[in-house]
Amino acid sequence: MPASGVASAVDGRGGGGASCPFEPAGIVFTPVSRGLVTARVITLLALAVLPLAGSVVLGVLVGGWAWAAPVVVLAVIAWLLWLIPRQVRALGYAEAADDLLVRKGILFRSLTVVPYGRMQFVDVNAGPLDRRCGVAEVQLHTAAAQTDATIPGLPPEEAARLRDRLTARGEARLAGL
Repeated sequence: MPASGVASAVDGRGGGGASCPFEPAGIVFTPVSRGLVTARVITLLALAVLPLAGSVVLGVLVGGWAWAAPVVVLAVIAWLLWLIPRQVRALGYAEAADDLLVRKGILFRSLTVVPYGRMQFVDVNAGPLDRRCGVAEVQLHTAAAQTDATIPGLPPEEAARLRDRLTARGEARLAGL
């Protein structure tokens, strides 16, 4: 367990974070880029074309009650279009003295604390759509698979800066062990 006090605030043993484990005292989270909303909406619409077309064809062929299928598909698409921006706003990360904190989730919230000294390597990934929308993903790998963390939706410059900074901090902490 790191000595930064962040872990004690996160696990409720001290600090101001005992009342809300997802908002540790003294930690300011950096939000991800709004370009992630665009990438996720484009992905949703691309994946929704086939179910929507299939449900319309079903409605045309069967008629009557079968027209409920495209209505349901459109309702799900509308709900997801409302949900995606909220999900992206819930994503954030913070660099503490000894740890990197990554939070996500609206209904099912998650806060991952990764000590710099436990990081083995840091990946930066960006697919064609991510690059078009101006975002990249930073993925941290540790010895324990449960503590791997991913930060999607970072501008490429920020992703490169974070990769270099995390790598340097990880190497510095490992040298002290």
